[in-house]
Amino acid sequence: MSAADESHGPVVAAVDGSEHSDRALEWALGAAHRLGAELRVVHVSPEALQLGMARLHSIGEDLDIGDAVLDGARRRVEGYAGGTVRATYETLEGTVSDALLAEARGARMLVLGSRGRGGFASLLLGSTSRSLTSVAPCPVVVVPHEARAAALTDRPEAGRVVLGLHPEETADEVLDFAFREAGRRGVELRAVTAYPVPVSPILLAGPPAPVMPLTELPDPEQTEVADETREHQAARLGPFTEQYRDVRASGQVVPGDAAGRLVEESAGAGLLVVGRHHRRLRPGALLMGSVAHGVLHHAQCPVAVVPGSTEA
Repeated sequence: MSAADESHGPVVAAVDGSEHSDRALEWALGAAHRLGAELRVVHVSPEALQLGMARLHSIGEDLDIGDAVLDGARRRVEGYAGGTVRATYETLEGTVSDALLAEARGARMLVLGSRGRGGFASLLLGSTSRSLTSVAPCPVVVVPHEARAAALTDRPEAGRVVLGLHPEETADEVLDFAFREAGRRGVELRAVTAYPVPVSPILLAGPPAPVMPLTELPDPEQTEVADETREHQAARLGPFTEQYRDVRASGQVVPGDAAGRLVEESAGAGLLVVGRHHRRLRPGALLMGSVAHGVLHHAQCPVAVVPGSTEA
């Protein structure tokens, strides 16, 4: 299913009982409500429990012990939604990554917490979120632990949608997803495109040469590369602003590191949307682009990583 194909399929929320997954569940509930979609809540049973149940089954014992994590998720959904969203619940088996990847194949989007139960507290992004954003065939939304409460609702004050746009590389599916999300929320879409700035010889000089801040360098908007970038951005956005006329869209062209600029923008955003922009290291090996990798680790709002239909 492409990122733009929203004719069917549920919003899948992965839960594990952690506060991270509780925030993701709340975000997924809002997304399902906006889409008019089913919310599918899934929990991958711990490997030790799977092994124990398999041993009991092998000796002819069938024991239904329930799933306390799903029971808790059901209570939260019923408390939030009051029956306004269709929801289903299922306990999955297998490894977490494999089980959730299988769920993603039929989903409109997969929603995860940034870090699961049992991870190191110092980690900003867990291994499951990192692996699934790299390979899932549907958009994956990662909700950070420290996300603002407003960013987890569908109210207008939740903040604008920010799109990380590389005019030559960002797929149509990524722009389409961002425009649709902004339209459903009734908020502004801000497309941010960064361009490289040549390093000043002054900055390359070692001590005691002074370090000149970027604001004291010549105005980057007057440079040829800035003007060309602005033109490319406008041309890329044009067809989508025409298609989604109800969306207030603006473009921003900035010098410097794209990931850093997007992280700055995330502080006032309700959702940050980026493409995967895969790079091949060797045949059969893929590495997610540095921008997506950077914002997943440091953004202060939920991040949607959207694949393109032409990705290998």
